[in-house]
Amino acid sequence: MRDPALYFNRELSQLDFNFRVLAQALDESVPLLERLRYLCISCTNLDEFFEIRAATVRHAQDFGAVPAPPDGLAPATVLRRIHERAAELVRAQYECWNKVLRPELARAGVRVLARSQWNARQARWLRAYFRDEIMPVLSPLGLDPAHPFPRILNKSLNIVVVLEGRDAFGRVGHLAIVRAPRSLPRIIQLPEQASGGEHDFVFLSAVLSEFVHELFPGMQVKGAYQFRVTRNSEVIVDEDEVENLALALRDELAGRGYLRAMRLEIAADCPRPIVRTLLQNFELPGNAVYRIDGPVNLNRVIQVYDLVQRPDLKFPPFQPRLPKNTEAMFDLVSGGDLLLHHPFDSFAPVLELIKQAAEDPNVLAIKQTLYRTGKDSPIVEHLVQAARNGKDVTVVVELRARFDEEANLGLADRLQEAGVQVVYGVVGFKTHAKMLLVVRREGRKLRRYVHLGTGNYHSGTARAYTDIGLVTADPDIGNDVHLIFQQLSGLAPATSLSRLLQAPFTLHAGILARIEREAEHARNGRPGRIIAKMNALNEPQVMRALYAASQAGVSIDLIVRGACSLRPGVPGVSDNIRVRSIVGRFLEHHRVYWFGNDGQPELYCASADWLERNLLRRVETCFPILDPALAARVKREALDNYLADNLNAWELHADGVYRKVVPADGDPPHSAQSALLAGICG
Repeated sequence: MRDPALYFNRELSQLDFNFRVLAQALDESVPLLERLRYLCISCTNLDEFFEIRAATVRHAQDFGAVPAPPDGLAPATVLRRIHERAAELVRAQYECWNKVLRPELARAGVRVLARSQWNARQARWLRAYFRDEIMPVLSPLGLDPAHPFPRILNKSLNIVVVLEGRDAFGRVGHLAIVRAPRSLPRIIQLPEQASGGEHDFVFLSAVLSEFVHELFPGMQVKGAYQFRVTRNSEVIVDEDEVENLALALRDELAGRGYLRAMRLEIAADCPRPIVRTLLQNFELPGNAVYRIDGPVNLNRVIQVYDLVQRPDLKFPPFQPRLPKNTEAMFDLVSGGDLLLHHPFDSFAPVLELIKQAAEDPNVLAIKQTLYRTGKDSPIVEHLVQAARNGKDVTVVVELRARFDEEANLGLADRLQEAGVQVVYGVVGFKTHAKMLLVVRREGRKLRRYVHLGTGNYHSGTARAYTDIGLVTADPDIGNDVHLIFQQLSGLAPATSLSRLLQAPFTLHAGILARIEREAEHARNGRPGRIIAKMNALNEPQVMRALYAASQAGVSIDLIVRGACSLRPGVPGVSDNIRVRSIVGRFLEHHRVYWFGNDGQPELYCASADWLERNLLRRVETCFPILDPALAARVKREALDNYLADNLNAWELHADGVYRKVVPADGDPPHSAQSALLAGICG
């Protein structure tokens, strides 16, 4: 069970997920602009992978960390394999762009013009645009003893320029750096009267490279090469050593853009001496350079998706289902639990619950966790209004939500100014649970209304991510949520919960116990069955328990979107385990666990993946669906439906390769997400 050969490396498995995303960009059944979006997602994901996952491995290597279970690979080995596999992905991304998507877009009337394609009229307009809109904000920097190599911001666009001649002070030109300020658009749309096409675009990098000589009058530009460096973006604050987490985090965020370099992307034709100079400056090894056949910031072409209003090139719009009587949410939920399957069910009932709680004179208190909310969140406005209306409002804001730290600091300030009691969670444990608690006086009693979800309180992602939400007035669940909020806002001890499983206290043990229960059923000749859906899986004890259950005869289906360290299909170990990943129109995000329990099944939804961090080092909630009809609906829609998918599914094999599932002879094609769109949205 502890043999490293039984486990895949988490980082390499996560990296492989982006090949499955990229495959969507090559799928001709997907609308063309959506294919462009998938390409950009794969590029953005790779950026984040280097900023966080690869940076974590580099950190472990620098500090001499010993190989960690379960895969047993040394950090240096993992980092080398990351660069090898990432290089394959980058080559595939640019081949997709140069040979497939760019030509197909041009045939569809959406042209992203390379410098070699500009005609005289387009070149004149772009030259004027460069002089009027770009050149005034540029500050080129010559490199000499008085001007050392400048600090290069994470993922910023830069041009290294090779110069010949003497400047106004008689200095001999050699190299200069031109940095593109963030204020400049990375994609420039040409006006139709100047270009001749309604949807004609160029990259800012192409314009800079073409006209950069105008920044150096009297000197000769021998070459101009775009480059971009990706840096570590993991903000680390020693919470045990700071008195004010918010202040410490603000200080750390100020320097985030200049942390250790992880990767260098540079134009394919850049001379080797310049590449060596850049690698030396960024303290990077030779395998960390990626020579790019195209724009180094390819993900910025996503702006074309937003700028081109061509419904024929995008997924058809859909209208999420809205339950009846949402104008009276307390009456609605009093009549029975409300289950929401996003994005097919509208997120509006959740917003309505908070809005009505803020306005209802019988509501005494509102408590909520906020991890990611999005810009200009209506939830924040409702909470502010609730505080102004005299409600007792407590919000647990997770300041360390990756890449949302700055936004959450501003959110916390805004709420505190309105009189909301803001709590930053628990030292050492990110608060990742998604909980809302409303306390309402009804007659002589107080009643608790609860919303629990697998996804964030974010209206935008509620239309792009698949998630499950439950609104209930069940008294046991309400009391459990109340106790968890007491832990987060005060110093309450870990207490026994009636219905919920909670990380870091009972969730890990609860999952292990339920897996073992299925194994025991199988050993005694009864059917053992587990179906679980999540984003990632790497917790060693859970994987060993699944292997043991498989050996006992339990039939196990795992639907894991991204990284999976478990190796299925190993004879004698994991013969009974199947792993699949679904990649479709929406990001698969819900976590659902179903245990057969010898005919008395249990179904849970959760905020937690089966990762070490989620089960052992975060505050997470796992909640049962108690209504049998709703539990059957979740199993049907979020599990069985996905196991039947033969259009968007990939199966993980024992050799570590994901292979696309295709309909068997005679089987009708089935897309889980399309079936939900048709069945729920109508």
